[in-house]
Amino acid sequence: MARDSRWVWHLTPPCPPVWQQPFLNVFRHFKVDEWKRSSKEGDVAVVTDKTLKCTVYRVRGPVSAGNYIQLPKTSTQSLGLTGRYLYVLFRPLPAKHFVIHLDLCTEDSQVIRVSFSNFFKEFKSTATWLQFPFICETGTPRKGVGSPGARWTCLQLDLHDILLVYLNRRYSQLRSIRLCASLLVRNLYTSDLCFDPAVTVAEARCAKLPITPIPREMAFPVPKGESWHDHYVHIRFPSDSSKTSSEAVQKSCSPSEAVLAGPVPQLLPHPAAFSKPVQDSLALMVQKHGPTASCQAPSAPRPLPEVSVSCERSEVCSVGGPSGRSQEPLAWVKATDKHVVSDSLHVSARQTTVEPTAPEDASPQESPGRKQNQQEAALGKDRFQQRSFLPDPVLRLKGVIGFGGHSTKWALWTRDGAAVVYPCHAVIVVLCVNTREQRLFLGHTDKVSALALDGSGSLLASAQAQPHSMLRLWDFQTGECLSLFQSPVHTVCSLSFSDSGEVLCGVGKDRHGRMTVVVWGTAQVGRGGEAIILTKVHSDVDIQAFEVAFFDETRMASCGRGSVRLWRLRGGGLRSCPVDLGEHHALEFTDLAFRQAQDGHTLYVCSRSGHILEIDHQSMAVRRARRLLPTQTPGGPLPQKQAFSSGPGIAISSLSVSQAKCAVGSEDGYLRLWPLDFSSVLLEAEHEGPISSVRISPDGLRVLSTTSSGHLGFLDILSREYSVLVRSHAAPVLALATECRRGQLATVSQDHTVRIWDLATLQQLYDFASPEEAPCAVAFHPTQPTFFCGFSSGAVRSFSLEATEVLVEHRRSGTVQLRGKAAASRVCRCHRGAITGLAASPDGSLLFSSCSRGSLAQYHSGALRCRILRVAANVVCQEACPSPSALVVSGDSRLLAFVGPSKYTVTVMDTTSLDELLRVDISTLDLAGSRLDSAVAVCFGPAPPGHLLVSTSSNMVAVLDATSGRLVRELSCVPPAACSVLALSGDGRFLLTAADRAIKVWDYSAQAGPGCQVYIGHSEPVRAVAFTPDQQQLLSVGDAIFLWDVLVPSEKSPPGSVQGSPGAPPTCEAGLGTRQLEDMVSGANGLPRQQVPMPSQASPPWLDICAGPPKDHDGAFSMSDESRGPEGLRQASGPPVLVQKEAGRAGDGAWGATGGPWDLGRPPHPRGWPSGLRTDPAAPGRQGMVTYRANGEPKAPVGPGAYSTGRARAQPPTRPDSYRHFTARYKASLLAKGLSFPAVGDEQLHLKAVMGYNGNGRANLVWRPDTGFFAYTCGRLVVVEDLHSGVQQHWLGHPEEISTLALSHDAQVLASASGRSSTASRCQIRVWDVPGGFCRQLLSHHDTAVQALAFSPDDRLLVTLGDYGDRTLALWSTATYELVSSTCLPEPVHGVAFNPWDTGELACVGQGAVTLWLLQQRGGDVSLQVHREPIPEEVGGCELTSLCYGTTPLLYCGSNAGQVCVWDMCAGRCFLAWDADDGEIGVLLCSGARLVSGSNTRRLRLWAVGAVPELRRKGSGARSSSVFMERELTLDGAVVSAVFHESMDMGVVGTTAGTLWYVSWAEGTSTRLISGHRSKVNEVVFSPSESHCATCSDDGSVRVWSVASMELLIQFQVLSQSCLCLSWSPPSCERPEQQWVAAGYSDGTLRLFSIPRIAMELKMHPHSAALTAIAFSADGQTILSGDKDGLVAVSRPRTGMTFRVLSDHWGAPICTIQSTRREYEDFGAEGVDLWLAASGDQQVSVWASNWLQDRCELVDWLSFPAPALTEVPGCLPPSLAAFCPWDEALLVCAGLGVHHEVVFYSLRQKQVMEKIPLPFFAVSMSLSPGAHLMAIGFSERVLRLVDCASGAVQDFAGHDDSVQLCRFAPSARLLFTAAHSEILVWEVTGH
Repeated sequence: MARDSRWVWHLTPPCPPVWQQPFLNVFRHFKVDEWKRSSKEGDVAVVTDKTLKCTVYRVRGPVSAGNYIQLPKTSTQSLGLTGRYLYVLFRPLPAKHFVIHLDLCTEDSQVIRVSFSNFFKEFKSTATWLQFPFICETGTPRKGVGSPGARWTCLQLDLHDILLVYLNRRYSQLRSIRLCASLLVRNLYTSDLCFDPAVTVAEARCAKLPITPIPREMAFPVPKGESWHDHYVHIRFPSDSSKTSSEAVQKSCSPSEAVLAGPVPQLLPHPAAFSKPVQDSLALMVQKHGPTASCQAPSAPRPLPEVSVSCERSEVCSVGGPSGRSQEPLAWVKATDKHVVSDSLHVSARQTTVEPTAPEDASPQESPGRKQNQQEAALGKDRFQQRSFLPDPVLRLKGVIGFGGHSTKWALWTRDGAAVVYPCHAVIVVLCVNTREQRLFLGHTDKVSALALDGSGSLLASAQAQPHSMLRLWDFQTGECLSLFQSPVHTVCSLSFSDSGEVLCGVGKDRHGRMTVVVWGTAQVGRGGEAIILTKVHSDVDIQAFEVAFFDETRMASCGRGSVRLWRLRGGGLRSCPVDLGEHHALEFTDLAFRQAQDGHTLYVCSRSGHILEIDHQSMAVRRARRLLPTQTPGGPLPQKQAFSSGPGIAISSLSVSQAKCAVGSEDGYLRLWPLDFSSVLLEAEHEGPISSVRISPDGLRVLSTTSSGHLGFLDILSREYSVLVRSHAAPVLALATECRRGQLATVSQDHTVRIWDLATLQQLYDFASPEEAPCAVAFHPTQPTFFCGFSSGAVRSFSLEATEVLVEHRRSGTVQLRGKAAASRVCRCHRGAITGLAASPDGSLLFSSCSRGSLAQYHSGALRCRILRVAANVVCQEACPSPSALVVSGDSRLLAFVGPSKYTVTVMDTTSLDELLRVDISTLDLAGSRLDSAVAVCFGPAPPGHLLVSTSSNMVAVLDATSGRLVRELSCVPPAACSVLALSGDGRFLLTAADRAIKVWDYSAQAGPGCQVYIGHSEPVRAVAFTPDQQQLLSVGDAIFLWDVLVPSEKSPPGSVQGSPGAPPTCEAGLGTRQLEDMVSGANGLPRQQVPMPSQASPPWLDICAGPPKDHDGAFSMSDESRGPEGLRQASGPPVLVQKEAGRAGDGAWGATGGPWDLGRPPHPRGWPSGLRTDPAAPGRQGMVTYRANGEPKAPVGPGAYSTGRARAQPPTRPDSYRHFTARYKASLLAKGLSFPAVGDEQLHLKAVMGYNGNGRANLVWRPDTGFFAYTCGRLVVVEDLHSGVQQHWLGHPEEISTLALSHDAQVLASASGRSSTASRCQIRVWDVPGGFCRQLLSHHDTAVQALAFSPDDRLLVTLGDYGDRTLALWSTATYELVSSTCLPEPVHGVAFNPWDTGELACVGQGAVTLWLLQQRGGDVSLQVHREPIPEEVGGCELTSLCYGTTPLLYCGSNAGQVCVWDMCAGRCFLAWDADDGEIGVLLCSGARLVSGSNTRRLRLWAVGAVPELRRKGSGARSSSVFMERELTLDGAVVSAVFHESMDMGVVGTTAGTLWYVSWAEGTSTRLISGHRSKVNEVVFSPSESHCATCSDDGSVRVWSVASMELLIQFQVLSQSCLCLSWSPPSCERPEQQWVAAGYSDGTLRLFSIPRIAMELKMHPHSAALTAIAFSADGQTILSGDKDGLVAVSRPRTGMTFRVLSDHWGAPICTIQSTRREYEDFGAEGVDLWLAASGDQQVSVWASNWLQDRCELVDWLSFPAPALTEVPGCLPPSLAAFCPWDEALLVCAGLGVHHEVVFYSLRQKQVMEKIPLPFFAVSMSLSPGAHLMAIGFSERVLRLVDCASGAVQDFAGHDDSVQLCRFAPSARLLFTAAHSEILVWEVTGH
């Protein structure tokens, strides 16, 4: 009893105040008529209602958010109403939308918003918000009764149960109410009593009913003798809490229902125990109560939410949550699948019988070691050492291969010149020049950005990039870190020590982008003190190099763009003075160096233009200026002295000065050594890339040089020899492989190179470069001197390390350069995608490869030339990334394992036959997890005991039995990242896992709680790990190549026998510190499963023999000579010319560097425009400006690289890396020619509706809220839709897919653009008259596609922008639609927009700059002036992809890096930028103080930018912290189109998923307006009553639609499969309410879905190949299914058994199956069903069957000759056959035979009765069940309607691709056709 009392106490809300009892009139209490305690907005009026005969409030208006009544008046107040029930007496206005918002307060003071609206399409919920759709289901109205939309409604809301059921929260009070347009409202009431509005007090007393009657003032008037329900509607939501049901029950006898569509509510005894997924899947049901409780609603299907089905488990459907993901099933839902559901790991073994395992034995359990590891992480390292059997540390970093990382300019000599100090990403390396031994400084956690060594060589300073410039000071002799501190500079780019080591200077930029110089005092660092900041100054000048003078530690020098400055430290401050550069003030200086001379100290400075200046340090003046110019060409005239500024100079990147020499490194790859008088070149060395730095050794005998390609070497001046010290990859390393006999290592990298290294010396032996295809995977042959490499093109190449010539050469446009003694041996190409895995069997007989498109290839590698044996398609996971752990072979060469076919399964095959032995579902390992668990990497253990290790996305390594798939144990990794790489030592002692930047070493032999150690050092994710062949060392690759020593013998030693050596690198245990140092990111991702999946029979892979490479893929490697470094040292016979000019002498001006392909500069005009129309871009010191006439020709001289007016291009364009550019979907079909279309008014088909939106378009959506005009594109159609009624108009005219739309500002003109068709040479732009709906003008100018359209603010101009292939900007006059101006652009432009404040100005965004165009008109001569503003360096190197204008004079631009930049158009500068997204921003919209951004990360964000105009006045001091994000929504695809209201409160957004969303920022909601299939639609079927139709697609979805409204009602989704065929069950005599939809999938499964229950009833696997056709028998008790192999299976849905398989059509895919009920006496066969099957080999069979008696007889067999391949290129047309609806004895066939015709064949007379010729081969056909009409679809994008009675034909256009589907509705009034993913609905007229 005590327990019951507590339970009742917890569920009973607190007692309300007395003044609220028994009910409260809300309007009267708050005096709404006075509007003092309430507020109104918009069109709110008091009117008299004739039905209620009283005054009511009318709220109406086009925008709901702008017309409302709100109680209380302000949001800071609260109503304080505690009544459990809220009664809303209202009436929706007909054909209008309304919204009701309630703010409810919980007991923990959390405010929850609950919204109801008939505009919502589905139920959605978050932690603070619930959205319920209000749907009115209309039946047949009674006489004298108004429509439901015009009837008054009593909406009774149980606020207590709403919060309890859906959010598991306790209701406290009603805080506020907002009633939004459009509705009539009488009053609001709150009460704790549940009233029945249909019963008055008098009726209850008279009848003594046990109910609470409604009070008199709340009652609606009812005429005498009539029923309350005949006039009004009562909705109680949620339903009666005392009743629980798992189905939606509707109690009503009235003709219409008002239903709140959503999940069904279930109030269990313990609602507080619900999990969040279960709460989300709980649904609500609304009952419209009738007079009695016994009258139930009919069983017709209701609009229900989307249902998701997972493909690899026993499916139990559940209601989709608001995010669209499938949720956990309810506990009381009964599974219909016959498999047993348990918690054990489910596998399917073909050859081994697995005994059932008890859940407590085989379910994933948390091992004791996992808990212990967590405790050890908290206790620390000492506690961990007490238990671990591993020596601590077990690894020691021995050496690294790599150079640079953040920069390649830092390489220093030690004081004695015996060693070189350089960074390798996060590691500092000291390399001895003579012995090549390495000494490593470990401690940085990110890339080292700068180095400095003091004069004595005892103190080393280093800075890292992230976190913000952490600096370390090291004792250089011992390697000890003396000090660690953070710099105030955001990123330190330069460090310089004084000679004494007591002053350290650092240069970089702070977080505001300002150049900053920081000076630290380091005198006390070696004595136990810390480094202190002496001073910090900001500078407006650019600093590229900074150095402290060796003769005075208080003096420094810097150089940069246009400046050389001398600095001095005095009195705690740092001051600088500029050097008078004279005419050299515009040069870009790159490096400097001091030299001690007798007459004073000299400063040498070099520039990018080739100048070298000698500067007097004392007088701060330029002594001499020299310039490096290229030599004359061989065979030319003798060198002559050139003018000082003539010709282009050689860019100098670095210089170093000794007492007698000067070393210069230039970007042409040459290191040159000069005497100080620069009279002649002493030595020069050619490098393989641009030189980034040079350093002369302290003794002056060697010159150290580095290149941007990652090479480090030195030039010995005495011997004149060049030695390479370090070679490295220039990009992250992807994979590695080791060779046992020669001790070699092979690596592949993103820099398109394959390199072979010697493990003993860490030196490079060979390298292979492939410019056009990137290597992805590599593997050595176990016994031969050969290695294999897989490439991104799908090629697998074998290389011989001994041969010196190419044995087999294949044609390929790309070349591969080969250095070293090696040759390409063989190219094998059988993959279509990038190679993701490559593995050789240990015995060397077989090689395996996998690709990104799911195929697996087997090769015979025992001979010198490997050949292809087998290729299996769709067996490997297509989502896998290239990884050494993606494909593995067991040690005995018998088993092959990989992740596939999906990422949730792991498959084990026999290596010889590729037979599938085992398939393990990994998703069952973590049943308690909320995310879908998937496999990441696999690895085989040693032979006994034969384990298979699998790392999962839930940070776990599962150890499985490789034979049975049983879970042996599991290792729990520390979050947040999953292990992407696995490796096991040969003796099985150590397990290596790599996650993000960390490497973990596990004691795999320890069975109970194995311990691990974590090692860091990589600055980027680790891509691969492996043991060396001798098992004594470990290799890891990522940013560089790390070689680790294993400090334990390979054999297992007793505990404690091996101790870690002193001086080992620092390690960290798997704990909290590791997470801080490693900067990991989570890798777990996925969707929650619905229930435990069940094992299914493993289907054999589809095998094919590949005889050789395909014809369209060829290629080979070409070789170059043996690798050589910069060894070309010689006495310079023809050196570059240095032209000397004394300072202060008159001469020619300096030559300025060009500004890229645009060759434009910044004009000095205040508005950013030049004062003159003509400028010379080649003149020094002048700004480039190009002016264009109306014909597109330049008026001013144009320099190299500027705009051109021609259209011819030498090379095909490359698509930019931006999703903003439109790319038309590939179509193999061509438009038909010479067809006659019906005259206007004579059409027998009328296009009624289009289902879908083209998510492939860009900005192909327009909406004008004030006028209600709404249009979008679907294929080649412009769809204009009324959002209230759903009525569509279709504007047809474009020949190809429409790319973009634009609407004029007065909404009178719409412009649309489509791609170039096969019959036209230009794209088509159509200008439509919006009121009339006709095409005004047809424009044609662009070659490939139109990227964007825009109207000027006054609608007088239209700008059209070509895509990356066209690169043309055109201006049109909207008065005459003549071309005003046309300009060819030098590079792709991503977007264009007119300036709303200036009609003659528009802006474009593209690669790294904003381009402004000014339109000027002088008489009839129209010119365009262009000005280019580059992106500031502070923003970084990115491309601007979107733009929009804000308030005057702001321009917002989005980038592909996710940044939003704000430009001041008056000043012509970018003054603010912030990170707005993680991906590319493709859509920007701004109005007032709000900005909307949409990106390819599916995120839509609303920003408050009201403070930006004020920030503009601050200039460079502006901070982005004043800009903040108000709202964020995640949609179902990348955002490609968006239109918003001027208030930015609401808008419509289009995504690449083909969905249009209505977005309301005020409510934080996104509602689906238009939705369609993403992929090709394969079938359309109808319910017997034609109220619903179902479609299926290659995207794996089955969707059920309402035929009347064309709205999506139900969706069943199967992951990783395609749904190829569909059938709706016929009416059943035994169970007329039963409605099934049978679907066939590409994996051979057949699923049966129940429409009333919205559940999957049955899943069968009758076929091993993809199902291609399916049909129900006439009685609905049997299913016939055909597959692509030609088998026809007969199954019973009641039992799930397949009882017959017909193989008569074996060898050809089944195209059609149709079954009908006929009388068969005329055909000589017995049976109750007549059915046919047509196969792709031009054969049709007709059968008579009686399935209840298991009888099936052949009636007839038709064979047709196949058409010639010349007539039908590519493939044969589908075989189409159907029974004639108007003649039972006729069979109609199409696509059969050699002629284009339809054949009518008589089954009774056994002969062809009639032939109807066709213009093309038919690809789809449908016969009308009413009139004698036949619809035929062609691959030429034409639909033909044939009147078989009269022979008349009519052709119809409108499809964008081949019309692959035609289906008449049962009533013959509608015709559905499909072309790829678009569905067109036609209305049949005249019959």
